[in-house]
Amino acid sequence: MSIARVGSVDIAYQEFGRAGDPAVLLIHGLGTPLTGWPDSFVQGLVGKGFRVVRHDNRDIGRSTHLTSLGTPDPSGMMAKLARGEAVEPPYPLDAMAADAAGLLDALGVARAHIVGASMGGMIAQLVAIRHPKKAASLVSIMSTTARPGLPSARPEAMQALMAGPASPSREDRLAVAMRSVRAISGPGFVPSDAELSAYLLRSIDYTPFDPPAFLRQLAAIVTAPPRNAMLAKLALPALVLHGKDDPVVRVEHGEDTAKSIPGARLVVVPGMGHEFSEKLMPVFVREIGGFVADLEAAKV
Repeated sequence: MSIARVGSVDIAYQEFGRAGDPAVLLIHGLGTPLTGWPDSFVQGLVGKGFRVVRHDNRDIGRSTHLTSLGTPDPSGMMAKLARGEAVEPPYPLDAMAADAAGLLDALGVARAHIVGASMGGMIAQLVAIRHPKKAASLVSIMSTTARPGLPSARPEAMQALMAGPASPSREDRLAVAMRSVRAISGPGFVPSDAELSAYLLRSIDYTPFDPPAFLRQLAAIVTAPPRNAMLAKLALPALVLHGKDDPVVRVEHGEDTAKSIPGARLVVVPGMGHEFSEKLMPVFVREIGGFVADLEAAKV
């Protein structure tokens, strides 16, 4: 793990593959550090000839935790927005997109294929929108445009996702994370308890316990304006990958994202929820790795 200074924050990152190969930047979701990207997916991309960079967003993992910005109330923010009131989050998703673009600059990467999942998909969309010279392509996984009127998360899934542990202990953090992932996963790629526990402990052992940081990221999500009109102006190859059985960001969000980006390819995976199970990684390598590999091959 390495650290790059990007603006006023430190961004933790890891690199894989050869420095001269085309770059893929992986941006993960709410409260999830770089360890949330399974090594099998990373190595699958490396095997296709890519330099892969995965990083911790601000306020997660080993990147800067912006403790001085306090603890926001995302529910209160949403209520104010519903009343038409202006709301300022501790920082916007645009700042997180600037972090991602700045990391590429710090690494000397002129352009990269930008791959984001969930909140990371929102950030990836904004990298393509705000920093178009940095984006060779866009891959939006299990994400959304934030357009009003799209279906809400299933209540039981959202409740599990927002649940906190009984204490900061490793055991309690693992227990609540296990319940959360089981609740938001689909029926087609179910991991064993041992596999899921090992996957989650990688992130738990890597990441400081910091509930206010999670809420600051959540505040950035709930206050983000819709991106449809901005996405409609993009002129780059785009892939939208979504689970048909996603109970958090319902499949209609993926369909809307693909419709919003000119020429975007939509891949809906039956049995996939809001998850990163090992059984799902061959699908990710095939669809995402194949997509970016085909783009690079077309340049030759």
